[in-house]
Amino acid sequence: MTGLSPAPELRRILHIDMDAFYASVEQRDDPALRGRPVAVGHARARGVVAAASYEARRYGVRSAMPSAVASRRCPELVFVPPRFDVYRAVSGQIHEIFSRYTPLIQPLSLDEAYLDVTETVSQYGSATVIAERIRAEIHRETGLTASAGVSYNRFLAKLASDQNKPDGIFVVPPQRGAAFVAALPIERFHGIGPARAARMHALGIRTGADLRGWDIETLRRHFGKAAAFYYGVSRGIDERPVEPHRVRKSIGTETTLARDLHTEMDARTVLEPLAAKLWESCHRRGLTGRTVTLKVKYADFRIVTRARSLPEPVTGAEEILIAMTPFLKALFPAREGVRLLGVTLSALLSLEGAHGSGQLALFES
Repeated sequence: MTGLSPAPELRRILHIDMDAFYASVEQRDDPALRGRPVAVGHARARGVVAAASYEARRYGVRSAMPSAVASRRCPELVFVPPRFDVYRAVSGQIHEIFSRYTPLIQPLSLDEAYLDVTETVSQYGSATVIAERIRAEIHRETGLTASAGVSYNRFLAKLASDQNKPDGIFVVPPQRGAAFVAALPIERFHGIGPARAARMHALGIRTGADLRGWDIETLRRHFGKAAAFYYGVSRGIDERPVEPHRVRKSIGTETTLARDLHTEMDARTVLEPLAAKLWESCHRRGLTGRTVTLKVKYADFRIVTRARSLPEPVTGAEEILIAMTPFLKALFPAREGVRLLGVTLSALLSLEGAHGSGQLALFES
């Protein structure tokens, strides 16, 4: 007896991500759109791109981009109104395929999910074989392509699924996890947005290897509660389980500003793209909500939040901005300066259900 407990079993985690999902569905269903730059959304003045085909992405068209900007970048861009009921139905087909291989499925949105296949991998030989079977069945049954990441934790699986997009697969085995992370630019890390990446660059952190060189206490002084996560993933460690029954309570986004803001007009300039990003994130997940919350962090790190519950679910980015207007008028001008702004949507409900009740007109902001 050595007194040593056995090493925990390595998990087998997949991240499956559909390729340009909404736009690909439209191209599948209308042969005239195939090979052309397509944006799902409306071309009206306040329209927002919900999804862009790969042909459109070559021109720099991206989701959450104002339609007017997208049209300037790609004059040949074809706008297609979203068909949420179709996307939802196709997503159901895809998730039924997932369920053939494991009950441990954590959907992130209509077009991506984590799968834990640790308990079923022995039936198929390897997690890579399962990922390839899922991709083949998705293509055969829906006519669409998916990319897959295979690894031993969620963080690495998600990074891997981006590696060979579109219609690709990438595997990060346990012995390669730390080295794979070390070579990546910090911008590739899931959860590190442009503002956080800029802060890290200012501190000399540009790659996973740079991040690994920092001890956890120093990271905590700069990044607070996120320090433990950064410390772990920079070493290829992520203990988060796949949570099949996780209930999302809110969706939010925020940005740390390059300079402190003082006026309502400056705040609106920042919040407009944030609201567009938030709505696009909600729509990807098939959700909307009734409560809009504004978060303001001042230069002295004091945080103020203001929430407003609406009588009906929001229908787009413009309504999110309108809901915040009373808060902006009350909080600005800000003499002490504002260093961070954020917006969150809560009291969530199914976008499909709200649309079915006649409450929503998608992307008619």
